[in-house]
Amino acid sequence: MDTKLLDILVCPLCKGPLLHKKPRAELICKPCRLAYPIKDDIPVMLEDEARKLPPEEEV
Repeated sequence: MDTKLLDILVCPLCKGPLLHKKPRAELICKPCRLAYPIKDDIPVMLEDEARKLPPEEEV
């Protein structure tokens, strides 16, 4: 994934920074506890497509 794109992307809900988790191909928003998928090197920044992080999953 392009690092320049990662620098400007924010969570669409809270506008907070995102953490790139390469092994799972996800962008994580800690405050919202959402994981946005990256498909074919393109981040899918839709709330409906995001995975809700369970409380036991460490971010």
